[in-house]
Amino acid sequence: MTLELREVVSVDVPAPLSKVWAFLRDPALVRRWYGWDHDGLDAECRRFVDTAVETQDVVGDATIHTLSWPHHDKLTLRSAAHEPHRTHLTVTRRSHEGMATFDGVRDEVDEHWIASVHQLQFAVSVHPEQDRRTLTMFGLPSGDRHDRLLDRAGLVGIRGVPIGGHVQARRPDGTLLGGTLVYETPLQLGLRLHGISEMFLVLQETPAAHTPPHGTVDAILSTYGLDDKTFGEVHERWSRWWQMAIPRGSSRVSSA
Repeated sequence: MTLELREVVSVDVPAPLSKVWAFLRDPALVRRWYGWDHDGLDAECRRFVDTAVETQDVVGDATIHTLSWPHHDKLTLRSAAHEPHRTHLTVTRRSHEGMATFDGVRDEVDEHWIASVHQLQFAVSVHPEQDRRTLTMFGLPSGDRHDRLLDRAGLVGIRGVPIGGHVQARRPDGTLLGGTLVYETPLQLGLRLHGISEMFLVLQETPAAHTPPHGTVDAILSTYGLDDKTFGEVHERWSRWWQMAIPRGSSRVSSA
């Protein structure tokens, strides 16, 4: 019986396959894009080396490298001979049929792959030589439809911005934030932020069915090339931004 796989996320990375492959096989490079900073991140990065099975092949004019895991998650890189400086990256996973952990609304592992693959695309194409430091906020209350967190954060109408479109937000403290919308899914947004250094912001929404009464938002900011003083300033502004944006009567659920 052939296992049915489904595509979770697919992106084009403007870099040769060999370079993208290195970011999947060297734990120090995996750390520049996968997940976010926490005590267990190094162990998570090791799974790209310790538990993944790699294959390499040439089909027609395309070079194909894959990583796969025992639970059937599979990451495929494909590069055509006529486009040697572009790599197509796809993540596939087993069908949801029969999976007790999927409720028909949100698959946590899917959401993690979607965010991480776009973070990889950003790291390789924008900051390939720099290590990453992240800032995160988890479990921020979404607020009801009359008092939404993202609206209070200055991101009013962001769902109406086309991919590649410009986003300009005025944060609650009056400071401006400019960026480009990189991707959008029903439960996620990815923004390339412009400023002293290009940064990447992922916003993930958890529906009310999972986290009553109105759902929550997770925010992950990847920064590169900032000295300690500048990173501290960004951290302070980041914390103030979300604390001031929390809907009235709510409190932050968790942060990291």
